[in-house]
Amino acid sequence: MIDINLIRENPELVKENIKKKFQDKKLPLVDEIIALDIKKRELQSEGDARRAQRNTLAKSIGALMREGKKAEAEEAKRLSKENNDRIAVIEAESVQVETSLKTKMMSIPNIIADDVPLGKDDSQNVQGKVFLEAKEKPFEVPYHLDILESLGGIDLDAARRTSGNGFYYLIGDVARLHSAVLTYARDFMIDKGFTYCIPPFMIRSDVVSGVMSFEEMEGMMYKIEGEDLYLIGTSEHSMIGRFMGEVLPESSLPQTLTSYSPCFRKEKGAHGIEERGIYRIHQFEKQEMIVICKPEESESWYEKLWNYTVELFVSMQIPVRQLICCSGDLADLKYKSCDIEAWSPRQKKYFEVGSCSNLTDAQARRLGIRYKNSKTGKNEYAHTLNNTVVAPPRMLIAFLENHLQPDGSIFIPEVLRPYMGGKTQILPKK
Repeated sequence: MIDINLIRENPELVKENIKKKFQDKKLPLVDEIIALDIKKRELQSEGDARRAQRNTLAKSIGALMREGKKAEAEEAKRLSKENNDRIAVIEAESVQVETSLKTKMMSIPNIIADDVPLGKDDSQNVQGKVFLEAKEKPFEVPYHLDILESLGGIDLDAARRTSGNGFYYLIGDVARLHSAVLTYARDFMIDKGFTYCIPPFMIRSDVVSGVMSFEEMEGMMYKIEGEDLYLIGTSEHSMIGRFMGEVLPESSLPQTLTSYSPCFRKEKGAHGIEERGIYRIHQFEKQEMIVICKPEESESWYEKLWNYTVELFVSMQIPVRQLICCSGDLADLKYKSCDIEAWSPRQKKYFEVGSCSNLTDAQARRLGIRYKNSKTGKNEYAHTLNNTVVAPPRMLIAFLENHLQPDGSIFIPEVLRPYMGGKTQILPKK
C-alpha cells in the first residue's frame, strides 16, 4: 500500500505507474480515493467540531439549570440531542468511508523502480547475468519423473490415492537428497549471518491481507474451514507477520532471517496441476530469507539477496541466470523483482527456481511495521524484502538433470556430501 500523501500530491505519477503495469482498469481508483480522502477529512473536521460543541452544550445546560433558566436549558438539550444524533451519523459514515478508502488503497500497486523494464507479462522479462556455463549433455536426458523413478525415489500413484494430484512421496536417497539440500541451504544462510527460524505454518486473515494482494490470496491460499486461519504459501508470510504492528528500535535493523517451512498452494491457473511430474505441486518445502531494514538500505540488500541464491546454486555446480521481471509481471506490492532460473539440459533452456523481491514500504504499511528514526525521533515505515534460498521440488529437477551421468547415476557435489553420509553418487535401481 502506497502513502496516501503521494496520491494527494501527485496523482498523475500514481496513474502513470498504473499504466506502466498495464492495469488501466485501476485508473479510476485514483480519483475515487481522492474523493473519499476529502470526504474522510471533512467528516473528521465536522466530527471534531461537534464533539467540542457537545462539551460546550453539556456545560451550558448545567449552568442554565442552576440559574433557573428552564426554557433556555430545554433548548440547549434539544440542540445537544441534534448534535449527538449528527455525531452518530458522522461516526457511522466515517467507518464506511474509511473501509472503502482502505480497500481501494490496497488495490493501488506499489510505485515500481525506475530501472524496471516495461512489459505486459513474463514473456517480456529481461535476462540479466549468467553464472556457470550452461552445457548440453552428450546423451539424451530423460524427463525428471523418469529419472526419479529409475532411482526408486518417488511414488506418485500412492500419493494420488492418499491425497490426489499435485502430491508425491519421496523415497530413499532422493528423499535424503531433498533434506540434504534444505539443511545445506540453512547452514549456508546462517554462515551469511542470518538468524534461523521455524515459523507457524498457519496465519490469520489480517496477516494474509497484509503480506499479499487480494488477487494473489485468492489464487494461492488454502483456508482452514470454520477458522480464521490460512495455510502459508511461503514462510515469508508468517515471518513478516511476526513484526505486525511493532515499532522496532533502529539499532535492531536490519533484521536478517532465514526460515524453513512447508508451503501449501492451490496452484490455480492456465497451466493446471495435471502437469506430469513435480514442477507444480500443492505442497513443498522451502528455505526462505527475509530482510527488514531502513529505506536507504533496501536497494543494497536486494542485490545481496539474489546473489546469495546464485552463490548457493553455483556451489552445487548448477548453472543459473538472473531474469529481471518486467513491470507487468510484478505483483502489486513489489517495487522490483527478479527470478533466478536454473539450466535444464533436457529442455535446453532455463526455468525458475526462486524469486527475489524488494517491496519497499508497501508491505510494512499494510502490517504497520515501523522503526524509530534516531535522527528525527519519528516512527517511520521499514522496508521489507524476501528471496527464495532454495525450493527443493524445482531445485531437485535442476539437480537431477545437471548431475545425471551416462550410466543413470546422480553425481553428488562436494558441498552436499557431508549431508549425504559421505555419498558421492546416487545409483539407479537395477
